Amino acid sequence: MKYLKQLLIIITVSLMGELLHEMVPLPIPASIYGIAGMFILLYSGLLKVGQIRETANFLFEIMPVMFIPPAVGLIKSWDVLKTHWLSYLAVTLVSTILVMAVSGLVTQAVIGKGGSENE
Repeated sequence: MKYLKQLLIIITVSLMGELLHEMVPLPIPASIYGIAGMFILLYSGLLKVGQIRETANFLFEIMPVMFIPPAVGLIKSWDVLKTHWLSYLAVTLVSTILVMAVSGLVTQAVIGKGGSENE
């Protein structure tokens, strides 16, 4: 029952992201609204990490399985993609490096901010 409750909390936050996406006329994916909502709930203390920990860990553990359908879709679409594969590869590499750099900088900033408050 605990896992069902945790899953319902996560699904509810995701649903709120979907609803925001439909109501707000901005080109922001619903998943971003959901992640932002989860962050706000956790940061404000309205939702405790312990209330979703086990189910969130499970979802993180099975995340690689979620990439199988898109990979199969890419393989099935190879006839269309093969003419521009180098462009797609370049965009993927550049965007991956940028995301890693920004994530690292944000993480360092958050760790630095948290460290100064504890001193």
